[in-house]
Amino acid sequence: MFRTILKAMTALMMLSLAASASAQQPRPAAPAASQAPAANQPVQPAPMPSAVAPSSPVPASASASQPTPPPNLADVPATAADATARPLKSTTPGMRELSPWSMFLAADIIVKAVMVGLAFASLVTWTVFVAKMIELSFVRRKLRGALARIKDARSLAEAQFSLGAKDSVLSALLAAAMGEARLSAGISSDEGIKERAASKFAEIVRAEGRRIRTGMGLLASIGATSPFVGLFGTVWGIMNSFIGISKSQTTNLAVVAPGIAEALLATACGLVAAIPAVIIYNHFARLTKGYLELVGRSSGAAARLLSRDLDRTHGSVHSRAAE
Repeated sequence: MFRTILKAMTALMMLSLAASASAQQPRPAAPAASQAPAANQPVQPAPMPSAVAPSSPVPASASASQPTPPPNLADVPATAADATARPLKSTTPGMRELSPWSMFLAADIIVKAVMVGLAFASLVTWTVFVAKMIELSFVRRKLRGALARIKDARSLAEAQFSLGAKDSVLSALLAAAMGEARLSAGISSDEGIKERAASKFAEIVRAEGRRIRTGMGLLASIGATSPFVGLFGTVWGIMNSFIGISKSQTTNLAVVAPGIAEALLATACGLVAAIPAVIIYNHFARLTKGYLELVGRSSGAAARLLSRDLDRTHGSVHSRAAE
């Protein structure tokens, strides 16, 4: 009995192992009806077998039914991607080159007028700078040389002889002192002569100060008004940009950005004209102050020479009267 049961169990185990082995083996696929050759078409010859057979054959039905995977974008070469991206960037509607010259050409007529006016103001600023630098350098060097030549002079006549025929503010001061001394001949009051001569000296110094400051008022006006003129152009340009946005019915950055950039260019032009004008004005204010100090020294030198001449004249008169 025990042997009979053992044999039955052994037979069942063998049957189960055989069934599992037959399930694991691949079954040949049935040929599809669509792949059968037609009766009137010649049968294509079978392809020659490859030199190296694949390790695991794939059924024809599985390869035919499996879809082809899409290409990976990461495998595309970078040059092809760049070549595709560049034309798209250049042909985007509404975009254009935003260089200063192109923005000026595309700006409104009022904004253009503002920019041209500011450019002219900047040109005037640099013209005044070059002209005043040359003038101040020349007159300062000339006046210093004249003061050095009359340093050892004992009288107005000797000082004029030392200067020669050179035209300078010191020559005008010496001529005014000699003219006052000549017109006041016979007057015994030296204080009156000195006061009248000092009044003429002050007039000459003021006239020289006004002459040397020529052009500085223009620099001050440009430095003070250019930012506001540029701001006017900016406000006008932004107003036109908003009008264009309302007409185009879009807020796309490609449409809005050019108009705003053109408006802001006017503010930039105003700052370009104003900042150098303010700096140059302050520089000339310092140079002019130094030159006017030299003019004051010249006035003092002429007054001292006049005082010496008056003392000599009245001293000789007193000595003759004593004799």
